[in-house]
Amino acid sequence: MKAGLSRVLSDLHDPHLVARFQQLCGVSGTFTRSEVEVNGGIGGETAGCVRQRAALSGVEERRREAKGDRCNNNGVANGTPALSASAVGAGETVATVKPLRRNSLTGDAGHEFHIGNRLLYYLFTCGTELGNELFYISFFPFLVWNVDALVARRLIVVWVWVMYLGQCTKDVIRWPRPASPPVVKVEVFYNSEYSMPSTHAMSGTAVPLALLLLTHDRWEYPFLLGVALALSWCVLVCMSRIYMGMHSVLDVIVGFLYSLLILVVFSPALDVIDTFNLSCRYAPILIVSLHAGMGLFSFTLDTWSTSRGDTAQILGTGAGIAVASHLNYQLALIPDPPASMLPLPPPTLSFSLVGLCLLRFVLGVLILLATRAVMKALTIPLVCWFFGIASGDVRKARQNMQVELPYRYIVYWTVGFSAFFLVPTFYFYIGLS
Repeated sequence: MKAGLSRVLSDLHDPHLVARFQQLCGVSGTFTRSEVEVNGGIGGETAGCVRQRAALSGVEERRREAKGDRCNNNGVANGTPALSASAVGAGETVATVKPLRRNSLTGDAGHEFHIGNRLLYYLFTCGTELGNELFYISFFPFLVWNVDALVARRLIVVWVWVMYLGQCTKDVIRWPRPASPPVVKVEVFYNSEYSMPSTHAMSGTAVPLALLLLTHDRWEYPFLLGVALALSWCVLVCMSRIYMGMHSVLDVIVGFLYSLLILVVFSPALDVIDTFNLSCRYAPILIVSLHAGMGLFSFTLDTWSTSRGDTAQILGTGAGIAVASHLNYQLALIPDPPASMLPLPPPTLSFSLVGLCLLRFVLGVLILLATRAVMKALTIPLVCWFFGIASGDVRKARQNMQVELPYRYIVYWTVGFSAFFLVPTFYFYIGLS
């Protein structure tokens, strides 16, 4: 039985399983002959190779490219002729595209690949964006500005813990991404991070399920409809990570189960945590200190990796939102409806209501994006000056814990605080609340 379980786990972790799923969905690579021959279909860039390239200066990078010994996204030398693409179904229109965003650590743009099914490509691209920063910087504020502040607060507590534990677990296990070839890297933005577990799968499971748990007794809507939407969200995000070539099937399954475990543990405590955040006099100091300490701990788990910065970003956002929620409660800026009004009926849709919600959303997101841009521009030079680190090469400077941790924490603390306090206060004074 033990041998059988080991074989099943090995099969689920096999990159060829990911490649077969991609082929089934119409994705084919443009691998070079040397990649196929040298890697034998199971090679791939190691984390060490990624980080070695990230540490190179621009001059050294160009020198190694000219010599042809630079590791590319598939772990082999550049400059060899490309093989023809894998066969696709007769009569299908094939598009040749590249990853939408560069690697967050190395700046690599990735390799071209062929798309035989554009519908699935756009569907899974939308699915994977449900776990990215732009979605969260839009979705959580939309909830607090237009729907239900209590649900938004508690949902963010779940999100912070799920993402923090997931990112820390990645840096402890340190499994690499699926090898390419045979896997096609449809996305390369997170390719330098570790793989196990899939934090996209974790957030894609925790957020919709927690949203369902928090609203099914609080709002009037068909429960089965809520279940269907939550499961659809979860399945779309999980499958998108396999489609993108970022995770093995095992990574996604473990992320899904890990997220369920965290939900089971934290859901009963949400009411206590939320009450403490709102009413305890010392909650802001304790929360900011706790999140900063958790960030310091996560930075000791591994050498440089982009996941460390993401962890500081998540913790900073959570701390800023918690402090903002405390102030909201003390000033009665966004009061929660009394228990006698529950469950809340959905509002009657009208052009004026939709227009008001859209105005709040668009104006608020623009304020948050501007806040993030200004804080980024101010914080990195300031932190570099404080610790005596050269700020000319921002990417290299951010590989120092003294820069990356306070930079991410301060910037996203400000974004979270703005979303839950400054923007609602602004709306209150201009009559948009």
